[in-house]
Amino acid sequence: MKSSAPAHMWGIILLLPSLLVGLQTTTARKNGIDIYSLTVDSQVSSRFAHTVVTSRVVNRADAAQEATFQLELPRKAFITNFSMVIDGVTYPGTVQDKAAAQEQYQAAVGRGESAGLVKTTGRQTEQFEVSVTVAPKAKITFELVYQELLRRRLGTYELLLKVKPQQLVKHLQIDIHIFEPQGIRFLETESTFMTQELADALTTSQNKTKAHIRFKPTLSQQQNSQNDQDTILDGNFIVRYDVDRSVSGGSIQIENGYFVHHFAPEDLPTMPKNVIFVIDKSGSMLGRKIQQTREALIKILNDLSPKDQFNLIVFNGKETQWRPSLVKASEENVKEATGYASKIEADGWTNINDAVLSAVELLDASNRAEQLPLGSVSLIILLTDGEPTQGETNPTTIQRNIQEAINNRYSLFCLGFGFNVHYPFLEKLAQDNGGLARRIYEDSDSALQLQDFYQEVANPLLLAVSFEYPSDAVEAVTQDNFRYHFKGSEMVVAGKLQAQGPDVLTAKINGQTHKQNITFRMEASIAPKGEEEFRSPKYIYHNFMERLWAFLTINQQLEQMISASGAELKKLESQALNLSLKYNFVTPLTYMVVTKPEGQEQFQAAGKPADADNGPRDAFLGGQGHFLKTHARRPPLPKRKGTTLHTDPILSVAASIFRQNAFPGLQGPPGDPHVSIRFHSDNFRVHHFKRPDLPPFPDVSVPSVISATRDPVVLSQAVAQSTKKKDAESATPAEPTHPAPAVVLPLPGSSVGQLCVDILRFHVPINLFEDPDQGLWVRGVYEKDGFSRIEVRIQESRLFVRASPEYVVVTRDQKSSQYKWKRTLFSNLRSLLIVMDEKGLLELSGPDRVTIGVMRISDPQKRLALLVSHAERFSNRTIGQLGQFYQDITWDPPVGPDNTTRTLRVPGTEYPATRELKLDYREGLPAKKISCWTVKI
Repeated sequence: MKSSAPAHMWGIILLLPSLLVGLQTTTARKNGIDIYSLTVDSQVSSRFAHTVVTSRVVNRADAAQEATFQLELPRKAFITNFSMVIDGVTYPGTVQDKAAAQEQYQAAVGRGESAGLVKTTGRQTEQFEVSVTVAPKAKITFELVYQELLRRRLGTYELLLKVKPQQLVKHLQIDIHIFEPQGIRFLETESTFMTQELADALTTSQNKTKAHIRFKPTLSQQQNSQNDQDTILDGNFIVRYDVDRSVSGGSIQIENGYFVHHFAPEDLPTMPKNVIFVIDKSGSMLGRKIQQTREALIKILNDLSPKDQFNLIVFNGKETQWRPSLVKASEENVKEATGYASKIEADGWTNINDAVLSAVELLDASNRAEQLPLGSVSLIILLTDGEPTQGETNPTTIQRNIQEAINNRYSLFCLGFGFNVHYPFLEKLAQDNGGLARRIYEDSDSALQLQDFYQEVANPLLLAVSFEYPSDAVEAVTQDNFRYHFKGSEMVVAGKLQAQGPDVLTAKINGQTHKQNITFRMEASIAPKGEEEFRSPKYIYHNFMERLWAFLTINQQLEQMISASGAELKKLESQALNLSLKYNFVTPLTYMVVTKPEGQEQFQAAGKPADADNGPRDAFLGGQGHFLKTHARRPPLPKRKGTTLHTDPILSVAASIFRQNAFPGLQGPPGDPHVSIRFHSDNFRVHHFKRPDLPPFPDVSVPSVISATRDPVVLSQAVAQSTKKKDAESATPAEPTHPAPAVVLPLPGSSVGQLCVDILRFHVPINLFEDPDQGLWVRGVYEKDGFSRIEVRIQESRLFVRASPEYVVVTRDQKSSQYKWKRTLFSNLRSLLIVMDEKGLLELSGPDRVTIGVMRISDPQKRLALLVSHAERFSNRTIGQLGQFYQDITWDPPVGPDNTTRTLRVPGTEYPATRELKLDYREGLPAKKISCWTVKI
């Protein structure tokens, strides 16, 4: 029988590539449950990751206690083993056919037991959780194993570990072993909790083909302070790497009768694109969604190559083309298109069918007019946040109409914005037409998500890629034909070797470039000596390549099931199920049933939750998906009296407006079940009831004009007026103004040690520094009380940093990440270190580099201060409004009363300088007042 003592909970989150590992605990040691050892061991061989999480726990209390093991893992990973060892007895998990386990599952749910162990959490993760009662003084060991194939995105493989133990752990250790026979081209680490002191617990060793990263903090290193028992470990730890690529662009590796072929040629010209952006501007896009869409679309348009052709189609109940035909991505056309995009407003219904068919007809017309260049790639990119509500609304009919119209000539990519979107519909639509679907999450970085997706498809290098192997050498080969190869991605083919095959495996890869057909040839030895490189025990596990083949095969069969039906669907389902059971993988077709000591819940099962990206797979599994959904969705909430708006497409806009104006930052789609909108005689009010996982909401009254109109613009204005009125009533008096911070420039080698610069050019971008020797470029936008934006580009590291008072965006090789201020960041990019502390200081530094700092200040408004150190490293070729002061400068002697004025001369210009008191942020907050020679620019 379970103890009624408060539950102690911990967990570990691991993700590859997004390998996410998180070590999470709560109520540390309060009820005697103590984690005395927590280890994560990840072995990555040829991009295939094998991760083992082991947690050892002791109950130091005098009574039985309940402990809960909780772990988040990537949705695309497959759990392959779980066990508990209690007092020397092992309780293993077993993988079973989900259909066969259904009766047990439903019986357990009927008894009130929490039979489901996995649910969807976060953007790309699933949460595994199991509880067990631990006897007094007893020890228990949890071990979970899962596997995943790392996918290359924008030129990088990524391992992301979220570390959050919430208690001091005597033995805490993370080991990551990477083995890449092609050679490791670069290896980088990043952390959002690391400090200079904690960095001593991190060690990295690397040679040509192997790398080992270990994080092993002592108890004292884990402490917030010497006398504080709370842990400092709370955040992300990321490893990024890529491999060397030969002239052939690929590598074949062989192990124990199986092969894997990685192929990613890079040194090819980018093929021109014919791209049509189909943008949903229906009423549900009102507010931040349409604003972020405009922002992303403008950035994407500016990234088009002059060789590309493009057009825009915006749609609600009807579609509107920006231009009657495709146009070249010239500077003039892009400027006009960005102006058009900046004025897109949201209203009306949603007619997806006609909008996409218009895009197809536009490409057809261009093709008939011979306006599509030979060797170009034609793409349609659809962005929508809802379901079809006007015109043809039957999803199956829409899918058929579009597939027949495209007829394998173009590719359709579907972006689903938020959670109101019918994602399974979009996923099948994309799969049927040679593209892919991606969910865009509603958050402050939604625009970055859109831009990152576009960058993945922005540079097509090859068309119609096919892999050929001798029929007497291989069998059971995974997908070997690919419509496109995009720069920064990778194609992976695996298969079995014939038992009596040749000693050498040859491969021929055919494809089309912009101007010609091209063929790559490769070979690899099948003899035992060709497998010797995989025999190091630290970097390999038994039959890893066979499991890689099985993993890839199952995933591709599950993807094919999205578009299959009838006998073909049954055949694919049977094949995927048999492989899942043979290799002990938890997939959408299987469960892992967990056994427990006698007297505790006797049936708990881990399976893939039917939610978000996994939903479409279960949607095609008939009844088998139903009982998995039972434990994944939210419990029903009590009904409220009154008229609730949730079905009418126009009135649902009002719910969206309410959510965006009354509850900014609230997660989840408009119409969340915790909000009820009801009519009253004189006004329109939002009612709410408490949910323990959400903050309290304010009441918002809205003028009665809302009950008399169906115009979303009027609704928006009414709600905005109401919220502005409340904001004005509750606003606090403005703080007294303060002097604007000057930019303080150290002047090494000058008779004057530092110079303060007042910037008088407001609201326009200013080129501050440009040093070709450093490969450094700094630009900013200045307001009267500080910078509103600072941008830094470092050429060698292919790095671009954009800082605003709201957040920092770091872009590396076209991949962008967003960070909030006052969250620690420690990123080691070989010759460059990026560090941000909890006080709001961001620094970019490195050996022989000028250090550029950006500090967020909030007095009197949220602005940025620019900091410079190690200025002696500027070259004499430095230019810019601030860079000019690092050329040959001279000072005239001080003059005037008290010697407080003088002249500063730079090549071609002279500036009057005065002695003034200025704010200096170089030593942090609060700023110090210093006396400084000051010039104005």
